[in-house]
Amino acid sequence: MDVTLAVDAMGGDHGVSVTIAAALTYLRQSPGDTIILVGIPDAIEAQLRALGAETSPHLRIHPATQVVTMDEQPQSALRGKKDSSMRVAINLVKNGEAAACVSAGNTGALMATARYVLKTIPGIDRPAIASYLPSKKGKTCMLDLGANADCTAEHLLQFALMGSVLVSALEGKDKPTVGLLNIGSEDIKGNEVVKQAAALLRASDLNFYGNVEGNDIFKGTTDLVVCDGFVGNVALKTAEGVAQMMGGFLKEEFTRNLFTKLPALLAKPVLNAFKHRLDHRRYNGASFLGLRGIVVKSHGSADDYAFRYAIQKAADEARGGMLQHISAHIEKWHAQRQEETTCTHA
Repeated sequence: MDVTLAVDAMGGDHGVSVTIAAALTYLRQSPGDTIILVGIPDAIEAQLRALGAETSPHLRIHPATQVVTMDEQPQSALRGKKDSSMRVAINLVKNGEAAACVSAGNTGALMATARYVLKTIPGIDRPAIASYLPSKKGKTCMLDLGANADCTAEHLLQFALMGSVLVSALEGKDKPTVGLLNIGSEDIKGNEVVKQAAALLRASDLNFYGNVEGNDIFKGTTDLVVCDGFVGNVALKTAEGVAQMMGGFLKEEFTRNLFTKLPALLAKPVLNAFKHRLDHRRYNGASFLGLRGIVVKSHGSADDYAFRYAIQKAADEARGGMLQHISAHIEKWHAQRQEETTCTHA
């Protein structure tokens, strides 16, 4: 199935120099899809010329007159920039002209704007940010990664429902395993919210593995790890920091002197493979789950290689029918809850 994607061409630290190069690379690999570059036409056209490219039926420009800066307050962007490239791209999703939106722009502004324009799926209280981290078994999906610092047990259950559908849509797994991030695997561990969430997850029809600890994320113990946004964001930033530190340490040791540089040459194929496996750019693209439309957030500092992965993730979610599956699962869950309530009062 071919899909149409709206790309906020102006967003991120590097703007059109990254977003357009990534879009062109993506279209070479998926020529049946269509990308709508949203932003200031003069800037987009100039960058296309610089790259020796031009518009076509599969690469169109949609004008916007404003740009949301990376340090702008979400409410300021929401109220004062109604014709920003970010908002116009989201509007294209709302109007059905695009199946998904991709932006490297200001995270707070993107979430606020997407929530205002698209609204949440009925039955979802709060959107959550989901992404992948590398693991020994390949990769692990994790949410929430920063949208909700304080959550109830029901919020965590909703995150698990949405995350399970995301993994199914992207990886073709019917019943992905779900782990609840905790300070221990035992049922008695954790605060009251986590304990209540574990009870709700056990009672659901999800494939709940049980409590998992931080190291389980990278062991690949479960396909999905669920937590609140405060814990998730700390875990994500810690993982990124450790990966960068390890890479830096290896480089320092192999370039320390002539005697270490020679083994480095012999080990270059292994080092390149190691670097590839830990390359955070391959996992770029966080999904805003719970909205009535697909929105994927790229790292603001992403290069064109990383931004292309964010575009690919948006396309995969649209092709996998993620939105429809989440709505169906949430509707089923609410029906079960109402039935349980009716039986209890009968």
